[in-house]
Amino acid sequence: MSTTPAPVPLCDINARYQFLKPQIDAAVLRVVSSGQAILGPEVAAFEKEAAAFCGAEFAVGCGSGSDALVLALHALGVGPGDEVIIPPFTFFATAGAVCRVGATPVFADIDPLTFNIDPAQIEAKVTPRTRAVIPVHLYGQCCDMDAIWEVAEGHRLYVVEDAAQSFGSEYKGRRCGTLGAVAAMSFYPTKNLGAFGDAGLVTTNSPEIDKKLRALRVHGSEVKYYHKYVGYNMRLDAVHAAALRVQLPHVSNWLNARGEAAKRYDRLIEEASLHGFMRRPVARPDRKHTFNQYVVRVPGTHRDALVKYMKDNAVGVEVYYPLSLHEQECFKDLGYWTGDFPTSEEAAATVLALPMFPEITEAQQRRVVEVCAAYLSQSLRKAA
Repeated sequence: MSTTPAPVPLCDINARYQFLKPQIDAAVLRVVSSGQAILGPEVAAFEKEAAAFCGAEFAVGCGSGSDALVLALHALGVGPGDEVIIPPFTFFATAGAVCRVGATPVFADIDPLTFNIDPAQIEAKVTPRTRAVIPVHLYGQCCDMDAIWEVAEGHRLYVVEDAAQSFGSEYKGRRCGTLGAVAAMSFYPTKNLGAFGDAGLVTTNSPEIDKKLRALRVHGSEVKYYHKYVGYNMRLDAVHAAALRVQLPHVSNWLNARGEAAKRYDRLIEEASLHGFMRRPVARPDRKHTFNQYVVRVPGTHRDALVKYMKDNAVGVEVYYPLSLHEQECFKDLGYWTGDFPTSEEAAATVLALPMFPEITEAQQRRVVEVCAAYLSQSLRKAA
């Protein structure tokens, strides 16, 4: 009797919960019993522990990674009339945050190997209105920060790290969160460190920025009911902080497990003779890639068909991201056109993410690669 192979999820959040279930349940119950549901001692403790993990002086918890980006830009004084240089190949929140503070996103194309913003493209985009640059450490690998710092310092620009996908990643021995004036992080459930809902963090080494961030996240108030700024309701819930505290000591082991899983994918893809069809991720030697996603590239003529085939065979897959930001309808007023950023557009047409999470087994990964190989064999037979 033949058996149907077990599905392989894109990300298995429940595995992490089951591993730490007694501790997480106790932490949640502790918060519920305390009556302190928002901010409070759990959030303060998590902020201190997360700052120490990153190597930053200060960390400010907030409601999401998107909130973190808005708070970071606002705290730096970025606003109407300013321009902020960002890559067009990233999650929408990077550009959305720039718009939310009233500034204008200006796009610079990406490096074709790492998918991160190309420092050589940043210089040409600087104008007298440019106030900041946001390097996005996409998929878990830090940008080329030395080159970005050189451009930023030469034009007196703020560097705001978008570290939403890269908690724990390193650049030349320094963890992200300390590679700019301020950094924004996400603890969306599928991230390297995930909450059980939306949660975010802003890190900085500046006491002045830290003080302003703490006011901005609570309606601009340093003293209750007295408002120094027009701020936001962007607070971190205590229950999320408590659950994150339980998980934080395990992050380093989880990141190592992701790295080992990436090496297995590399080997399995090679063994299946898929390396000519499926381009594997490039990890730079001076960086610690944490593989929040394991993203490969295939010919654009095959990408969507392969995605459908994987889904039909119960293998998780996702496209991060199918349309560059400069081609999004909501940004048409910025005046960009298809063809303006060819490297980003090619990436959008060719990338796909294979299942990746710390607990993924070699058997699951082998199943993923077998399905991809079966697709290629099928397509070659059809073409014959």
